[in-house]
Amino acid sequence: MAGMRKFGLLLVVGLLISSCSLLQGPQSVSLPTPPSVSQGVGQPGGPGELVVDPVSDIVPGLDPDIQSLMDSISQQQLIGYVQTLENFQTRNTFSVVDDPTMGVGAARLWLQSEFLRVGNGRLLVEADDFPVTNGGITYNQQNVVATLPGIGFHPGVIVLSAHYDSRTIDPFDGRGSAPGANDNGSGIAVLLEIARLLSSRSWNQTIVFVAFAGEEQGRHGSIHYVNEQRLQGTKFDGVINLDIVGGRPGIPQHLRMFTPGDEVSPPIRFARYVNYIGGLYVPEFPLNLVNAEDREGRYSDHITFLQASVPAVRLTESQEDHDRQHNARDTWDAIDFNYLMQVARVNLAIVGNMIGAPAPPEAPLIAPMSDQGAYILTWERDTNAAGYALSFRPAGSTTYPPF
Repeated sequence: MAGMRKFGLLLVVGLLISSCSLLQGPQSVSLPTPPSVSQGVGQPGGPGELVVDPVSDIVPGLDPDIQSLMDSISQQQLIGYVQTLENFQTRNTFSVVDDPTMGVGAARLWLQSEFLRVGNGRLLVEADDFPVTNGGITYNQQNVVATLPGIGFHPGVIVLSAHYDSRTIDPFDGRGSAPGANDNGSGIAVLLEIARLLSSRSWNQTIVFVAFAGEEQGRHGSIHYVNEQRLQGTKFDGVINLDIVGGRPGIPQHLRMFTPGDEVSPPIRFARYVNYIGGLYVPEFPLNLVNAEDREGRYSDHITFLQASVPAVRLTESQEDHDRQHNARDTWDAIDFNYLMQVARVNLAIVGNMIGAPAPPEAPLIAPMSDQGAYILTWERDTNAAGYALSFRPAGSTTYPPF
């Protein structure tokens, strides 16, 4: 947020195991930050006073600035992005790279210029090069990476990603028609629209928008990116990956959210936070958690982050149309752009809350007291937090009870 505004701290505690988030201050309790992965107390700040039996049933509020950005999402922009991507005819990894009007080369040049156009001078746009070999021939590929630097001191970054390549039934066919409107022009469209709106201002935390290449042949782009970032010491706080999110008329109005783990694992804790904020801002368009890496026999780029121990989720439409995947029928006119608008709204709310808040807190220390069922929670006070709220989550619950 502009001017280093202060937001409050939310501590979400599940019986004897805790996870933490951030909320806005007393005026409007919002802007949580996703739970910290590390254990123990390590945030800067001085000790606070002991609070016994705090006031219950805090009603979370919505940040009006984020709501305003959500209201600014343009359906025409989304349609235009998807149509442009489809017009490249194919974005297959092994398609032409020297034609200005078609193929993966033209698509990535357009993506780079579009991120620069929508970035309002704030986005740092880079091409992330890597090779892919097929049939003894090496093809140079590029992820398109657009970074919106935060103005706070927390070194962690949030990633919003989608792959921009497309394919036919044969993933190595660089000549066949592969419009890829839903898979995955829809994800790229949401990526660009959120980048456009978030770039209108400054935020506390850094967000990186990544358009991955080479996903359809085995996640080549995300594997290269994650390996390079690990060598550079990048700290990822969480990743949201968008893949096939366009919907179609008549399908259930929700998204499926894939990530695996037990109820206190970092991916599930991150998913719980994502689900909470999404439901807070767009309750009519919920995120349904599926405890699995992905659909059976399928994959997407979030798996690369999970394999690197980074909390990550894949969001995808509620009900797929397999007759319009990986073939010439995956065209823009089959997408429900009202559905895609909701996808953009819920994702903007989620990542806006993440990057607008102070740094993610460490888990509090929990110790039993002499009275049965009583515990004392201790944590380092963050001077950028305006207040604290607690939620005690029963073991086995996938949602937060009232604060």
